[in-house]
Amino acid sequence: MLISVGENGGKPVLKLSTQVAIIGGGIAGLWLLNRLCQAGYDAVLLEKSALGSGQTLASQGIIHGGLKYALNGVLSPASSAIADMPKRWRACLNGQGDIDLRGTTLLSPDFYMWSGGSLRSRFKTFLGSKALQGRIDVVAPDDYPAFFKFTPNHRLTGTLYQLSDFVIDTPSLISKLARPWQKRILQCPDLQLSSDGIIFTSTEGRTHLHTDRIVLTAGAGNEALNHQWQQVTHSTLPAMQRRSLHMVTVSTDHPLPPYLHCIGDDFGMTPELTLTAHPQQNADQKKWIWYLGGELAESGVGLQPQTQQQRALQVLEQRFPWVDLQQAEVKSFMIDRAEPATADRQRPDSAYVSESGRVIVCWPTKLTLCPDLGDSVMASISESVQASGHVPDASPLHDLLPQAEVGIAPWSTET
Repeated sequence: MLISVGENGGKPVLKLSTQVAIIGGGIAGLWLLNRLCQAGYDAVLLEKSALGSGQTLASQGIIHGGLKYALNGVLSPASSAIADMPKRWRACLNGQGDIDLRGTTLLSPDFYMWSGGSLRSRFKTFLGSKALQGRIDVVAPDDYPAFFKFTPNHRLTGTLYQLSDFVIDTPSLISKLARPWQKRILQCPDLQLSSDGIIFTSTEGRTHLHTDRIVLTAGAGNEALNHQWQQVTHSTLPAMQRRSLHMVTVSTDHPLPPYLHCIGDDFGMTPELTLTAHPQQNADQKKWIWYLGGELAESGVGLQPQTQQQRALQVLEQRFPWVDLQQAEVKSFMIDRAEPATADRQRPDSAYVSESGRVIVCWPTKLTLCPDLGDSVMASISESVQASGHVPDASPLHDLLPQAEVGIAPWSTET
């Protein structure tokens, strides 16, 4: 990282340079920073607020293989594109993949899908087809997870399936990805894109960071950054769409955490309910935060918080009558999923990467697709930028900007 001093209109401007600057400190940006630095690139990451404070920490942490996108009985492109992702993530968690993620907290090594009692025969045939071999298995009652065995006076109906999916703790994942490169992960609340880099103001005044490539991984923040780049270069960048969710959290002292999709009789592209659980250690006891997504969150957009929370409790009481939720504390919040715009506003099938000059615009579209996004960006950068072979000292930039810290999950009792 080179440093010099120049002038702009008679005012001193500090000039630095780096090969790649990543803007946006969610999982996608942190994943790319690790891949680039491991490959010997001089790369830095700039985050507006806290690491993961957008979509990443609001995600349920499910690394899935795409089966939930095949609930209509058809293997969609989205389902096929994601099929290998759990295997790639597990390799990383074992220290044998693209990035060493050993030590990341695994909330559940297994994930399940629970059907209602009136599962249609066509869907049963599909779930047993050769196309899904190795991706789904029927679970015998004797092998049910503890959550489904703790059902006094209640008889379970329907079928339980085990998927290749699993659940990770996203704050732990962010910390793991950030730890090796802390001096290269900086908080920069206000920056401007220029034709050859990034301009920002620090304690030392105006700074111009020259870059060979800029990678935008800021989620919803990409929209404003794209507009900046269009004004500077008069080039066209991809449009963005937002798909909102009304997520629900339920704080309960039920001792057994659930990790599953609940599917109903309509078999749309989204499970009726997707449920994960996240531990919270209070002063007196350990509690679980049940985190509710799926169709409940999609159809709850536009509802008042109290209405959405009542709907969530009704679904839980209907699905899990053996769980006492009388003292449960229920909250809800809105979150936008940022994605490249599609003609029909449906979810994209795969990770998205687009180039315009020195800028690369990225949306992983799903947490599970970050490794795929990393492959695409690394291939793009390697075509035009030669890695230096070592990672130089980032102190000049670290001296100007504060280090970005890990954000707090929206379901956390710390908020």
